Amino acid sequence: MTDEIKMVVAMVRPDKLGDVKESLAEVGAPSLTVTNVSGRGSQPAKKGQWRGEEYVVDLHQKVKIECVVADIPADDVVDAIQEGAHTGEPGDGKIFVIDVEDAVQVRTGERGPDAV
Repeated sequence: MTDEIKMVVAMVRPDKLGDVKESLAEVGAPSLTVTNVSGRGSQPAKKGQWRGEEYVVDLHQKVKIECVVADIPADDVVDAIQEGAHTGEPGDGKIFVIDVEDAVQVRTGERGPDAV
């Protein structure tokens, strides 16, 4: 076990969440937090029409996945997310790896990697 704690944060397409969860479970990282978010990047804007008015949708729906790991390599988590989220089209998402200074488990008071 390593003393490093990493947070892997990914923004992916909502329809790929099930595949990402399966990939994470396969590498031994089943714990995650999921949030619905909107954002824009390289994915092109879409034009639509509603009641005769044209509008542009440039904020796309995404799912933000946060996974904190200490006992498995963050690179394995990144590879699992990338494998599960990949479609090859613009808008597949981004993955970020962040160092976590400390972690505290509220129930037991454990700190560091033991809290994760």
